[in-house]
Amino acid sequence: RKVRQIREKRNHIGIVAVPATAAPDLDTRVALIQALIPVALEKVCEALQADVTRLAGERYVREGRLPGHVRWTPQRGSIYLADQKVPIPVPRVRDRVRNLEVPLPTYERLQEPRALDEGLLHKVLGGLSTREYERCAEAVPAAFGLSASTVSRRFKRASTRKLRELMERRLEGYDLVALILDGKTFAEDEMVMAVGITITGEKVLLGFVQTATENRKVCAAFLRELVERGLRVDLGLLVVTDGSKGLHAAVREVFDSAALLQRCQWHKREYVIAYLPERHRAVMRRKLQAAYEHPTYEAAKRALGKVRAELTLLNASAAASLDEGLEETLTLHRLGLFAELGVSLKTTNVLESIHARVEDRTARVDHWRNSEQKQRWLATALLDLEPRLRRIKNFRSLPLLREVLKRHVQVGKKSAA
Repeated sequence: RKVRQIREKRNHIGIVAVPATAAPDLDTRVALIQALIPVALEKVCEALQADVTRLAGERYVREGRLPGHVRWTPQRGSIYLADQKVPIPVPRVRDRVRNLEVPLPTYERLQEPRALDEGLLHKVLGGLSTREYERCAEAVPAAFGLSASTVSRRFKRASTRKLRELMERRLEGYDLVALILDGKTFAEDEMVMAVGITITGEKVLLGFVQTATENRKVCAAFLRELVERGLRVDLGLLVVTDGSKGLHAAVREVFDSAALLQRCQWHKREYVIAYLPERHRAVMRRKLQAAYEHPTYEAAKRALGKVRAELTLLNASAAASLDEGLEETLTLHRLGLFAELGVSLKTTNVLESIHARVEDRTARVDHWRNSEQKQRWLATALLDLEPRLRRIKNFRSLPLLREVLKRHVQVGKKSAA
C-alpha cells in the first residue's frame, strides 16, 4: 500500500528528467536507495541496469560502450537495504579483451551494510538482543542474514573498529586544561578511564586501561600512552582523581610538576564517614559537606578543623582518614577558583555520570566472556555517548585555571633549575 501511495504521488507531481550526461553522484544514489526501502526494491534493478548501460552501452547497440565490454549472463546476488540482506538478480558485464568480469559500482556499494554496520551496532547497543534482532528489526520481508550468529559477527566487527578508533585517537588537537581519572568495574576487572576537559569546556574521552586494581605501574603506563598519543601537559593540567594511592603516584611519576592534583571531595567524605557508626553518619556528612562549600581556602580549612575536632572525639581513625591528603581536596580553594569551578571539578562526578550512562548500554550483557569483549563494549558505549556530552558548568572560567596552571609550571621549572 505504501509503495502504491508513493507511485500515485509521484505520477501526480511528475518526475524531472536528469540528463544522461549528468550522472548522479554514486554516494548520493546509494544513500537514497538504502534509506527509501519501498522505492529501493523497485529501483535497485534500474540503478544496476544504468551501470551496465554506461559500461556496455544499450542492448543490441554497438556504439556507446567501452572497448571490449559486453553484457553477460545475469546471476543471483544480494544487497543490503537498511542493514538487511535482500536477494536480487544481478546483471553482469564482461571485458572480453582482458577476459575479466567488470564489477558494477552500485552493486559493490550496496553489498556493504549502511554506515559500516553502524545501524546494527546502535540497535544492539540500545538493548536489542542478537537473538531477537531478526524478529524485531526485519524491515524487508525477503531479507536474510539476520540470525543471531550473523548479527553477533557484525556487531563484533563494528565494535572492534570503535575500540581501535578510541584507543588510537590522536590528542594533539585538544587543548586540555583538566584531566579526570576514575575506574569502573566490569565483572572482576577494573577499567580506569580518562576524560579530558578542553579550555572551552568540552569533554573528550581519551581512553581506558583494564586492570585488577588502580595500581601505580598500570596507571603510569596508561598515562604515558596518553602522552605518546599527543596529550599536552606543558601548559599545566589539573588532574582530578578519586584518592587512589596508585593513581596519585602514577600522576606524580608521569606528569611531575606539570600537574596539580584535586582529590575528589565526595570520595574523601565517604571514606571518612565509613569509619563512623550509622547514627553519626548523616550529621557528619552534612558538616563535612558544609565545610567544603566555603568559597575560600582559609574558611574551608577552618571549618574542616572544627569537624576534625569532633571526629577525634568520635573516632580517631576517622580523623586520621580526614587528615590523609586533605590539602589535595582543597586545591581549587587554594587556587582561588572554587567559587567558579568547584561545581564541576571538585569531584569526579563528570566521570561518574559517564559510568552511569555506560551502564545503561551494557547492563544487558549478563556474561562477560573475555577481555576483548569488555573492551569492545566499553569503547563502543563511550563513543556512542560522547557526542551527547555537555560542556561543564562555568566553563567560561577555565581560562583563569589555565593562567594559574601556567604560573605553577613556571615555578616548578625554576625550582628544578
